Amino acid sequence: MKIIKKILWVLLAVFIIIQFIRPKKNESTEVLASDISKTYMVPSDVNTILVKACNDCHSNNTKYPWYNNFQPVAWWLNNHVNDGKRHLNFNDFTSMRVARQYKRLNDCIEEVKEGGMPLDSYTWIHKDAILTETEKQTLYNWCNTVRDSIKAKYPADSLVMPKKKPEASK
Repeated sequence: MKIIKKILWVLLAVFIIIQFIRPKKNESTEVLASDISKTYMVPSDVNTILVKACNDCHSNNTKYPWYNNFQPVAWWLNNHVNDGKRHLNFNDFTSMRVARQYKRLNDCIEEVKEGGMPLDSYTWIHKDAILTETEKQTLYNWCNTVRDSIKAKYPADSLVMPKKKPEASK
């Protein structure tokens, strides 16, 4: 019984200590020159959708829930946000190559259509982030409109992602 008590005290100490090891929060109100809205029109209905269902993970400004104040939850959320921004960051959208911008808009449509976005783990808590069919269609239409404007502005060969070179056999 003494060993169990010691283990519990050690676990409690570790839990308390990790509360002081916090990841940097993803909070910025600065609108970058590379923000998607600086180059492409983002209608208010689309912006509403992006704010409620996308921006927490796909922008530079996450609105954190209360439970983000506890470790290891904050680390887990930080990982999700960083991963989301790595795939698509609306605040840094136009800094990507044109081919990547074009592909990311298509990926956005596909992910929403297939039910991959927003993540189930996000919508469990954020019920308002569950998109209606009308909101999904609005998002699809906007992504396609932006893709069409990219297609009209740039040559077709600049819209193709370069193929990855196969690794040389050893």
